[in-house]
Parts: sequence; structure tokens; C-alpha cells
Amino acid sequence: MTTIRRRALAAAATALGLTLTACGGSLTQDGSGKHDSGTVKLGMLTPLTGSSAAIGPYMKDGAQLAVDEINAAGGVDGRKLSLTVEDEACDPKTAAAGAAKLVSAGVDVSVGGYCSSATLPTLGIFGKAHIPMIIPAANSADLLAEQRDNVFLINGTGIQQAEAAAKFIKSQGSKGVALIDDNTSYSTDITERTEVHLGLLGVRTATRQSVTAGESDYSGAVNAVLDSKADFVYWTGYYQEGGLLIKQLKAAGYKGRIMVADGSVDGKLIKIAGRKNAQGVFATMTQTPQTIPDGQPWVAKYKEKFGSDPGPYSTQSYDAVRVAAEAVRKAGSTDGEDLIQALEQIDGFKIFSGPLKFTVQHTLSVGGFDILVVKDDDFVLNK
Repeated sequence: MTTIRRRALAAAATALGLTLTACGGSLTQDGSGKHDSGTVKLGMLTPLTGSSAAIGPYMKDGAQLAVDEINAAGGVDGRKLSLTVEDEACDPKTAAAGAAKLVSAGVDVSVGGYCSSATLPTLGIFGKAHIPMIIPAANSADLLAEQRDNVFLINGTGIQQAEAAAKFIKSQGSKGVALIDDNTSYSTDITERTEVHLGLLGVRTATRQSVTAGESDYSGAVNAVLDSKADFVYWTGYYQEGGLLIKQLKAAGYKGRIMVADGSVDGKLIKIAGRKNAQGVFATMTQTPQTIPDGQPWVAKYKEKFGSDPGPYSTQSYDAVRVAAEAVRKAGSTDGEDLIQALEQIDGFKIFSGPLKFTVQHTLSVGGFDILVVKDDDFVLNK
């Protein structure tokens, strides 16, 4: 998406958010404007439709598990939590409409955001309504460019991911890397930063390609990889296209290593690529439930409640709710400015990635990216 189009969408979304906020979306149910009593309303945007719809239930259920646990323990200072979920569909217009609905519903904190390109236009909507955003998944550096004080990321950033990717590629002795993105904010950000880091490490970029999300024929990119003699491919888009790209690379005779970014870490990538083709594919990824040290009790608890294994970003979504609750507790209020100040003052609150303390840019000060690898039907830690 071009910068001009992103700005246009953001402006339109902001205008929509202003209209709804003017209708009283930020007031409590009794219309008093008080923020120290009643239900703490959390809102989540996550893909429920579209090519990344498989991620939505993981995020929604992870967040709901935290809500239920906090409520069972008495809530926050006696205040119960509620969760309202809207679709972002990894689409800017859908996400903007969903954010406007959440503002209109009077949410106190946003705990969603998966696709960075879809999250970008929601920043202005939530910002104008003075609603803090604790973003569990979206991690493009573009989310930080406007330096909005209400935006907090609890996933590792694209900056950190690109550095981890370049270091691993270097460690594998690559002589030439093919970088392939899908033209979204999230994907191109990682690609551009990885290319810079590779250059600093003395690793040559053999070719850089962009594909269009939603298409099924990536022969142009595949042929460019083969012609470039690249021995390593790094795909920075999402699993639907990533699976097809891997399948087509293998069918064309590509023999080198392949790695995908965190948006492709899902079992469906293995199914789309084909189990045999996916074996040995690497991934840059923040912690998943299955890779967290001593994480099995949490996995069992999730599975008991929802009848299925947790997937990517379920733990980050769980933590987003817990961080929101901690901010409400510290602030003694759900007033937006009070919550922002409380979030900035959190120091050592335990989340899955480690003790939480936000940097001045409102990103994680600790925690980063692991290297995973496909083994059989799952992504596991590369050892």
C-alpha cells in the first residue's frame, strides 16, 4: 500500500472516529463521563474473515481466557471486564469500520491488532477517542512513525525481526538472499530492514521481489529467485501466499533454504505448501505457546476451555488483556490519559516474553525473536 493511500485511509478513518466519539462513545453507560466504576470494556480487532481468518480465534480466545480468569478472581478493584470483538479482515477499510464500532460501543482499551496495514488506520480513531491501544500482534515500525502516546506494542517489532533474520541468514553461510514481500506495510518494512542488516553483515541480496496478496501464481518471483542463483529465500508476508510460494519454489527445483516471517507461522502454511515441501522451512517468530519455557500448563488450560490447541498470538492477546487490567489497577480509573500514564509506568509486570517495561517508543524493552523450523506438522524451536 502506498504512503499516500495509507494516509488517505487513516484520515478517513480518523474522521469517522471523530464523528462517533462526538456521539458519546467515550462516556460510561450512565453518560456521566466517570471512569472509576462499572464494567471495564475491552475491544479487540482481529481477522475473522479474509485470508488470515485462522488467526482470529486464537487471539479472541486467548484474550477471553484472560478476561474470564480476572473476573473469576474478582475483577480489577471489584470491576468486571468485558470483551467486544470486531473483524479487521487484514483490510484497512474493514478495520477502520470495526474500530469505529468499538469506539461507539464505549470501549476503554483496545487489545487487538493483527495486520499492520489494517491497524494503521485505526490509530487515529482510537487516538482521537483517547483510547489506549495495547497491540498484541501487529508490529510494523510504521505503527510508531506518528509517535502516538496511546499506542503500545507487546509483540517484538519489525526492527527486531529484521535484525534476527539477518543474523540467522549470515550464520547459515548464505552467499545470496532472495527477499520476497507482499507489498503490505508489515511485509515491506521487514524486507527493507532485513536488506539493510544483510548489507551491514556483508551478505548480498541476490534479488528482491514483491507479489500481490491473494494471487495464486507466483511464477514471476520463483523464476527471479532461480535466475538470481539465491541460496536462501526469506518470505515476509502471510501464510496463505507463503505456502503457495514454497510449493511453487520446490516444484521449480529450488534447493536452497527458505525462511518465513512471523505472519506465516501457522499450521496452514504447512498444509498449503505440502508437508514434504515444508519440512526444514525456518521462521522468525516471537514466542508461541508451544515454544515458551514451562508453557505446557497454560496450553492445557487453553485446550480445556476451548477444545483446541492455542495458536500464534494467543499468548500475546492473553497478555494484552492482563496488561490492560494492570493499567486499570494502577490508574484506579479507565480514563484514557490516566491509563496511558499507568502503562508508561509499568515496570517488571510479568508477561510471557519476560518482565514488562515499555521503552520510550512504547515497544518491549526485553523479548525478541526465536528461530523456528518446521518439523513434521508443526513449527518448533530450531536447536
